[in-house]
Amino acid sequence: MMIENEAAGPEIVRQILKSWLPLVLLSALGAAGCQVRASADATSSTSSSASRGRELFETCAACHGTHGEGSSEIGAPNIAGMNAWYVEAELRKFRAGERGAQFDDIEGMRMRPMALSLPTEGDIPVIAKYVESLPPVRHAPVLGGDSKMGKRRYALCSGCHNPDGGGNESVKAPRLAGLDDWYLATELKKFRGGVRGVDPRDEEGTAMAPMAKSLANEKVIRDISAYISTLQPAVNSGTQSQ
Repeated sequence: MMIENEAAGPEIVRQILKSWLPLVLLSALGAAGCQVRASADATSSTSSSASRGRELFETCAACHGTHGEGSSEIGAPNIAGMNAWYVEAELRKFRAGERGAQFDDIEGMRMRPMALSLPTEGDIPVIAKYVESLPPVRHAPVLGGDSKMGKRRYALCSGCHNPDGGGNESVKAPRLAGLDDWYLATELKKFRGGVRGVDPRDEEGTAMAPMAKSLANEKVIRDISAYISTLQPAVNSGTQSQ
């Protein structure tokens, strides 16, 4: 009896394998199909998000330019390549009235209704990501500041914004490298004059205000702005070609 069972063993195993093998193969093919579909869905989602971001940015382009290059004539900053986390945070501040609610902040008051015009909260990270994807645009300085003197003064800023002006998300300090000197000077004056960074909900703005107030005069502001405008902005991964 033992001999018969031992002889039958391999045959039973073969029968089991024969009956289960098709099921195993089908399961494997099904799993592979799911992975392909998931990959395709992710690609489709990314493409859809980029398309939506481009669509939303059409409203912004009227002031900030098609490539996010900005316009000094209307006080619209160069935002191309700005970190998505910062763009998202500032849009939320504008929507909440933390920025753009001061009557002396003409540019901010112009920006606030634009931020409020975004149809949904979900559109905020989408457009922020699109702005980040735009290749940085460089402009020549126009204020005539002394960049060598500005470099010395910049030591005050580098603790938060980093020596290369690349910013630091952990302390919510935005990238400064690549911003135009006229815009930097304008915002520093707003911080000094109590036009920006006065809302207690704007923690980063209220932290920045005393830093700006420590700058002695407008010449110092022009010098720092001139130096910052020489810093090279990093190109974000996934940057679009123009």
